[in-house]
Amino acid sequence: MIVGAAEIKLHAPWVSSLKEKRMVVKSIIGKVRNRFNVSIAEIAEQDTHQTIILGLAWVAGTVSQADSIVDHVLGFIESNSEAEIIEVQREMR
Repeated sequence: MIVGAAEIKLHAPWVSSLKEKRMVVKSIIGKVRNRFNVSIAEIAEQDTHQTIILGLAWVAGTVSQADSIVDHVLGFIESNSEAEIIEVQREMR
């Protein structure tokens, strides 16, 4: 069993209020949860308007499958959100 975790940092330059940011975050989280069998939540920078930091966790049978899952999630976020992914930290155990 492989447990994967990732921290994804996104930048949304058009966001001007926390209410607007919450809408963007809820949209991303909802879409990812519906599409993939992963856990996802906003984990930091909740009071910063244009920075979104999401934590992602998943379980897979092999390392290659775990890599594939996170790659698909990142691609999905890029194609379904206007926010730009600026940093990704991955960890597999």
